Amino acid sequence: MRVLVIGGGGREHALAATLVRDPEVESLHVAPGNPGISAVADLHDVDALDPAAVTALARRLDADLVVVGPEAPLVAGVADAVREAGIDCFGPSRTAAAIEGSKAFAKDVMTAAGIPTALARVCESAAEVAEALEVFGPPYVVKDDGLAAGKGVVVTDDRARAAAHAQACGRVVVEDYLDGPEVSLFAICDGSTVLAMQPAQDFKRLLDGDAGPNTGGMGAYTPVHGAPDGLIEEVTRRVLQPAVDELARRDAAFVGLLYAGLALTSRGVQVVEFNARFGDPETQALLGLLDSPLGQVLAAAAARGGLADVGPLRWKPGAAVTVVMSAAGYPESPRSGDAITGIEAAERLDGVHVFHAGTTTGPDGLVTSGGRVLAVTATGPDVAAARASAYRGVQRVSFAGAHYRTDIAAPQHPAEQVR
Repeated sequence: MRVLVIGGGGREHALAATLVRDPEVESLHVAPGNPGISAVADLHDVDALDPAAVTALARRLDADLVVVGPEAPLVAGVADAVREAGIDCFGPSRTAAAIEGSKAFAKDVMTAAGIPTALARVCESAAEVAEALEVFGPPYVVKDDGLAAGKGVVVTDDRARAAAHAQACGRVVVEDYLDGPEVSLFAICDGSTVLAMQPAQDFKRLLDGDAGPNTGGMGAYTPVHGAPDGLIEEVTRRVLQPAVDELARRDAAFVGLLYAGLALTSRGVQVVEFNARFGDPETQALLGLLDSPLGQVLAAAAARGGLADVGPLRWKPGAAVTVVMSAAGYPESPRSGDAITGIEAAERLDGVHVFHAGTTTGPDGLVTSGGRVLAVTATGPDVAAARASAYRGVQRVSFAGAHYRTDIAAPQHPAEQVR
């Protein structure tokens, strides 16, 4: 099987590192990729947002399977173009990807499918925002309707700040606040069958103790401390399967990775948001424990209707923890061009892998090129051991201005509160 992965971040590095271990994957290509991915796959230049360019590359490589990693190419219709060319693609159509591309569309799907979620209003004017803020009260939750790389949400007791965020975004969803910890649950889907992965927890805030601004994610771990028994079965039955069924009813069959961000509230499980692709940094932790052959599973999903014969996913025992190292100035104005050292030393540690996200090669070696630079991931017999190994890895990596949280997966850490 010849596989082409579209994207160039930490998620795609983790996907590539896992796909290359599948004995059915005879060649692996990534476009545009990054310096870390080049160690496990052939890299190609492509505009990931150009459906015609991606399709042309897939044809030139004679790809059997295209895996679209980031959300923006999916919303741009890359998966549609690849399928129209007769090539199997793991990634939802433009219409189905709107479940991430538009918070308003996602709310409409959830309402139609009876999926538990916060009450919300879609607002397009300052007057509508003011009325919604009055109705729901503090803490105020305001979400940019469109893609915002995980940073389009403001949760605040400051009404003026909430209103200012809404004005800066344009069309927004204002909703009721959800109490309780957040858990992520991914599901591989083939348009009808849902194959859930094990839960993970992401840490969105920049600073320890869940302080500071929202980010794309500063770390993750799996399995989750204190996750309720039967969570996977409940979420599959009440959330994932109904969402896939509702999209199919709308002639928007969801073929790809459906990500449910969940709040474990005092009123039960509630959906915070849906994403239409593997989440970052949960992907790095989850794939560290996946024992099923990823290429074969994704190919079965992309072939439509093939997951029913795959059976439950297999997992290695133990735990995995990912700690993100971000650039100086992230998330507002990340600095680029700082030299990176110590990755090789970190990866000499047992069970530690360093996934590249915001890196590039400069005249003198590897340098930073984005906000979230690296995701240091470790596996171990339990969460405590994996966490200790991950932070040992972080200590060996260095670049000017590097920032990371010190409380990822800490046992004393109160589970991340959601919006």
